[in-house]
Amino acid sequence: MSINATLIVQMIVFLILVGFTMKFVWPPIVKALDDRAQKIADGLSAADRAKAELATANRRVEEQLSAARDDAGKRLADAERLAHSMIEEAKARANEEGAKIVASARAEAEQESIKAREALRDDVAALAVKGAEAILRREVSVAVHADLLQRLKVEL
Repeated sequence: MSINATLIVQMIVFLILVGFTMKFVWPPIVKALDDRAQKIADGLSAADRAKAELATANRRVEEQLSAARDDAGKRLADAERLAHSMIEEAKARANEEGAKIVASARAEAEQESIKAREALRDDVAALAVKGAEAILRREVSVAVHADLLQRLKVEL
């Protein structure tokens, strides 16, 4: 291989081309590659931040759901206690009302019994007078024997 003028010219042209490429072509390509790398890095960091925010949001949602479940459980328990107390109160009122009705019925029955005894005593006294009248075959005066009739009522 011989070194001649064409080789030297080719080397000079090659060096000019390399210099031109390094001065004018290479910087925009490097800048574009750097910009692209920066965008990718920004996108990855944004994705990492989004993952962290999503995890935080999920944790907050779980906490809120847990709080809501606890609140619902407490409200349900309160409602059950209230219903139970209302039922017990209604039972107590019903028992009281039933006791009043029974007491009233007993008092009324006692009064009716007393009235029936008095009516029965009067009827027995009248029958006794009629029986005595029939036995004696004479008229017995109720006014005359009122004391005797009263003692007879008391004894009956």
